Amino acid sequence: MTTTAAPSTGERTARKHDPGTTPRRRRPGRLRRIGLPYLLLLPALLLELLVHLVPMVIGVVVSFKELTQFYIRDWGTAPWAGFENYSLAVDFDAPVGEALLKSFVTTCLFTVLSVGLCWLLGVAAAIFMQEGFRGRGILRTLFLVPYALPVYAAVITWAFMFQRDNGLVNHVLHDQLGLTDSPPFWLIGDNSFLALLVVSVWKGWPFAFLIVMAGLQNIPRDIYEAAALDGAGVWQQVRRITLPALRPVNQVLVLVLFLWTFNDFNTPFVLFGKAAPEAADLISIHIYQSSFQTWNFGTGSAMSVLLLLFLLVVTGVYLWLTSRGRKATDA
Repeated sequence: MTTTAAPSTGERTARKHDPGTTPRRRRPGRLRRIGLPYLLLLPALLLELLVHLVPMVIGVVVSFKELTQFYIRDWGTAPWAGFENYSLAVDFDAPVGEALLKSFVTTCLFTVLSVGLCWLLGVAAAIFMQEGFRGRGILRTLFLVPYALPVYAAVITWAFMFQRDNGLVNHVLHDQLGLTDSPPFWLIGDNSFLALLVVSVWKGWPFAFLIVMAGLQNIPRDIYEAAALDGAGVWQQVRRITLPALRPVNQVLVLVLFLWTFNDFNTPFVLFGKAAPEAADLISIHIYQSSFQTWNFGTGSAMSVLLLLFLLVVTGVYLWLTSRGRKATDA
């Protein structure tokens, strides 16, 4: 019979400090480490699914159905129309397609003018606000008031100001300055496009001002001081220093403004009501009228899907072009 001697105190001490004999701590499982971020994102993903993706999928399904007022109680029983709704929407020789094309062109023109003016005013105001002067804080707060106001309250106020007989716009232009022979109509006719553009720019340029002003904080002031010592004027500093440094900010800003403006529904709906004038018939309000006034929800859904595809293509091309330009600049 053999007996094993108990380890001595020195052996126990050496074994305790030996890394090969030290017991390893249990690491969390790989599945747990990988799945924890997705578990934390799950509530947001579920809300996104309920708020956006589910209605989007239903809209795509409805675009392939002949959904009219006769099937509105149970839209699932509406007969399938295939691509007939899409063919009707893109048939530019027919009244429906011709009206959609005209609305699309109007929306493109409106978006280009609105985004361009918002960006121009935002950049100019942000650059102006970089210099210190008395009352800059108050003026900066006033600039952000249009962005902070609720959309409905602001647009309703503009609707009252654009009234022909007792509106503030005609009171200033016609009664005070005498620039017009008679008080013009702003909410109907061709002037409705200009009225919509004014409201859109007034409402959107403070956002551009806020984003550009934040981007300007990352440009060191020493660069401007060195450029001024070298004899560069204000315009040369803006063209050579400010605009190149703001290129990443402007790329994102222009894309966001484009998507917001092209999809804008609240502004024309509140300003003109359910029936927008022909000159200000943006595609968002046109799709609404095609769906809820003619009760042809299948055609309206097809128009919405086409609009979604157009915005996806434009966004993808824009991101591709800007990424190529950024890589060329870095090279």
